[in-house]
Amino acid sequence: MGTLLETAEAIEAMPDAAFAADSAAVRSTLLHAGEFIMERWLQAQGMQPTDERHEGFRLLALQRQAACADATFNACRESCRELVYQCNVADAANDTHERAQHLRLAASVTKHLALFIDGKLENKALGEFCCSSRPLRAQDASADPVASQDQN
Repeated sequence: MGTLLETAEAIEAMPDAAFAADSAAVRSTLLHAGEFIMERWLQAQGMQPTDERHEGFRLLALQRQAACADATFNACRESCRELVYQCNVADAANDTHERAQHLRLAASVTKHLALFIDGKLENKALGEFCCSSRPLRAQDASADPVASQDQN
């Protein structure tokens, strides 16, 4: 994962002029990094990552595949969609500065996604609170109201 984070940080630090010449390569690098991150999770779960596409992107298909096996992956759905969105907006931008801003944001989202997946590899329950507050409500309901009053 260190290499992915380093790559994303290097993209964030690139001067605007560098994006004018290499924006397609940067876009491709970020989307492939997102795919690699999702593949890593699926392989760790003993699953074969799909080669299919959803809405034209393999990254979104990989996220859907992961979410079918683990509902907590809905927590990273918006991150995957944001990565695709920022790359697409950068691709459509005519202004170098605007393109750079969107690709930097896409790099930041890539880092977030990598950290989330790394966290899930350590703790599979990570993200449960993002999808539903039900576990939190159940925990609150099971708390002893008398004990909490005694502490006050």
